This record gives sequence, C-alpha cells and structure tokens, in this order.
Amino acid sequence: MSIKVEGVTKVYGSQKALDNVSFEVKKGEIVGFLGPNGAGKSTMMKIVSCFIPPTSGKVTVGGFDILEESMKVREMVGYLPESNPLYYDMYVKEYLDFVCGLYGIKSDRSARIDEMIQVTGLEREQHKQIGQLSKGYKQRVGIAQAIIHDPEILILDEPTSGLDPNQLVEIRELIRTLGKDKTIMFSSHIMQEVEAVCDRIIIIDKGNIVKDDKVGGDGVKDKTQSVIVEFDVEVSNSELSKIAGILQVESIAPSTYRLVSNSGGDLRKSISEWARSKDRLILALQFEDRNLEDVFRKHTS
Repeated sequence: MSIKVEGVTKVYGSQKALDNVSFEVKKGEIVGFLGPNGAGKSTMMKIVSCFIPPTSGKVTVGGFDILEESMKVREMVGYLPESNPLYYDMYVKEYLDFVCGLYGIKSDRSARIDEMIQVTGLEREQHKQIGQLSKGYKQRVGIAQAIIHDPEILILDEPTSGLDPNQLVEIRELIRTLGKDKTIMFSSHIMQEVEAVCDRIIIIDKGNIVKDDKVGGDGVKDKTQSVIVEFDVEVSNSELSKIAGILQVESIAPSTYRLVSNSGGDLRKSISEWARSKDRLILALQFEDRNLEDVFRKHTS
C-alpha cells in the first residue's frame, strides 16, 4: 500500500506549517522523514494518519482519500505520535487488550497481545502499570499499540526517542523486519539510524521538501568534496578561497581549515599546487567523509 501526497498545504492561523508539499511512498519502502524542529514533520504525519485535515491538497493512503474515506485509511495505518499518549493507570497487557477492542480484534486476542509483548521486548514489564515504566519502555508500549492490528502502513514519529543504545538497536531491527512487508514512514533526529534503516530520505525545512533521494550510492551523498588541511602557519580564509574550485573555507583550529569544493578533480592536488606557489608547508591533508548529517545541515541551515 502506498502513500501519495499531492500539493498539501497546512496553515495554523498566520503560520504556514506545510507549503504545497508533494511526495509518494511506495509499497514496501522505509522512508525517513527528516527536518529540524518546527519544519512540519509531525504535521505531515498527522495529516497522513487522519488526525488533522490539510488546508488544501490531496492525500491518498492505499488508494483511499484521507478526507472522503478516513475510516478505511485508519484501518490500514498504525500510528505512533511523537507525544506517545498512554493511559498511565492501566497495566501493559490491559492497555493492549483495550487497543485490540478499539480495532475490533476478537479472535486470538490474547495470543496477539503476547506476540506484541515479545516483539517489542516488554516481557519483563508486561505486568506493570504503564506509569511505572521508564521512558524507553513506554515507547515500546506505543510501538506495540501501533502494530497490534497488523497494519499495512506504519507512521512512526520519533519511535526511538528515549531509548538507550541497546534498546535502539533492537527497535531499529524491529523496524527493518516490519519493513519487509509493510510501508513505513518514520521521523528521527538520529542520522545513523536513518542511514541504517531507510531506503530513502525526505528532508523538510520550513514546510518545504528540500531533499528527496535514495539512501546509499550517490543518491543522498553530498556531491561536494571536503578536505581538512593543516599548514605550518596561519593563512587567511580569503587567500584559501582563491584556490580553484573552492566553495567554502572554515577555520576549525589554528592553522587548520576545512575546504569544501564541488569540482570534479582531486581537491588535494589543487591545494598542494597552491601551497607550493605560496611557499606554504602542508603538515596534514585528508578527505572528510560527507555523510547524511552534512547533507541535512546543508539543506536546513
């Protein structure tokens, strides 16, 4: 089942949270939805999940319009909101039984609850009240309720928030496993997590999509080269900016600079030739890996 967003705009009073946003998530894709705080990520996820309507535009989920056929959409979507609202006075198994009732799950309800407890690693906490759980385990309860009705599409807003490193790895593996036969869209501020789990990223900033590409290969890599160079003496940024192909110069320590270029040639060669012409000695010179975090900063700064 796919998600199709066409020209969606959402306005809160005088604030435009989303501005003519369009994208598609295909069946079986795991898409990371990234952006700084206030960029419009949660607003988009609430719209796709039928929690709020768009001001304008059209969204279809599995071929069903979210406005005209919202109940059909709700049946096939599992949603974990960023705030993860839970009933703290209920016990874990009691709460999951309550969620089963909301989805109309009648047959094998007990077996389904036990399966979700095992899948999300809640075995040791299943007999506790939700209010007694740590933040990480509360997050696991939220994920369990989102997948208990076996939805075809998962919308997860910051699903690993509050998890320790071991729990994060487990939930990351769970998302990968679920992605084998489900369409998943999730937001996260952890770039390594997105690179490890997602097939594709969508970066949104100030209500607009600024990057939409595949993870891996050249799709989401920054096309620029970045080199860290240390000279024997301090050099002015203006001097370094005259090197052929240099786009950006940043001082990161005394006599040490980050030089960024989009030229196709080897930037180290240009720097070496410049240093010889200026009688400067290079003490260190190495490429800097331009990862997803660099791409994120480039498109949202």
